[in-house]
Amino acid sequence: MPWVIALIIAGMIVGPFGLGVFHSNETIDFMGQIGLIFLMFMAGLETKLSTFSKLKNNIGILAIANGLIPFGVGLFVGLAFDMPLQSALLLGIIYISSSVAVIIPSLESNGLLHTPLGKSIISATIVEDIASLLMLSVFLQTVNPTTSLPLPLFYLLLVIVLFFLRIALPKVRSLFIQKTKDKADIFQQELRVILVILIGTVVSFELLGLHSLIAGFFAGLVLSDSIKSDILIEKLRTISYGLFIPVFFVIIGTQTDIFVFSKAGSSILLVLVVVISSILAKLVSGYLGGRAAKFTKKESLVIGVATTAQLSTTLAVVFTGVELGILSEELSIAMVILSIVTIFIAPLAINKFSKQIPQVEVVYTPEEEVEQAKKTMI
Repeated sequence: MPWVIALIIAGMIVGPFGLGVFHSNETIDFMGQIGLIFLMFMAGLETKLSTFSKLKNNIGILAIANGLIPFGVGLFVGLAFDMPLQSALLLGIIYISSSVAVIIPSLESNGLLHTPLGKSIISATIVEDIASLLMLSVFLQTVNPTTSLPLPLFYLLLVIVLFFLRIALPKVRSLFIQKTKDKADIFQQELRVILVILIGTVVSFELLGLHSLIAGFFAGLVLSDSIKSDILIEKLRTISYGLFIPVFFVIIGTQTDIFVFSKAGSSILLVLVVVISSILAKLVSGYLGGRAAKFTKKESLVIGVATTAQLSTTLAVVFTGVELGILSEELSIAMVILSIVTIFIAPLAINKFSKQIPQVEVVYTPEEEVEQAKKTMI
């Protein structure tokens, strides 16, 4: 059982809707919020925009097909169940995203991660996640404005701040490394600088009126190309996935009332429609996008099944939607069940359909090989 699912189920069992032995308080909720920020920060940190230059035509075709079709399907499902327009739009936004955390290890175990197919799947999925988060940002500012600025001016200011941060933060980090490279880092000074940068970036963006979920992702995005040390990234993973993120997933479980199905007769139907429509939308759109990008039928099928996985971004958006009162209990449970189902189905399907695909690795230029070697040495 994937550990994320285990944490959610554990929260369901011990929470107020289960055995009732665990009740959240302000301190635990605060740790959960930090976990949400770290979850999105790590997603942004592992997004390398510099890798998009290759296969950009394939990435564009896949991202458009695998994003627009699921969005339309999600919107249609929401309206078909007489949901408010806001809920239907949010459902469409959720349908766009896929779980990179599930896709990467699945492709790696099948020897596809470093092939043109694997690179295209990962890059297109990242583009879709970025698009869904940008749409979510606009949606949240429309539904629950946290800034008095007009939206065009707000996002212009946000772009300027992002541009400034992408230039300034790597220089700040380089300056720090230059001053401390000859000293023993027994107090993890470099790690603390990254955490300070994360906190400062999130606080700055929140002062601008950006939701912490989006702020955490952009903070990681800003630092993604400047942090090249695998050791430092592992330390950040230890802090985030070892402490705060598990708390976030347990809280999701405690807030999930598994007995809500007995309160509404349409819940079972809603769950079935959400799960089936999301899987089919991603499967069909991924296949069509793959064929349009000149991949073979088998490769296009792998693209379709790989992108069906829904996890981190989906649960984070659901958590935010429930918090704002936009998503109902029934729909939030349907999305959690969708994550549970797809996180099991996607890896099995990738394994089944990828066995007869040639594993041709991406050929790097001499300059790129030097960069890869430098990264390994760092």
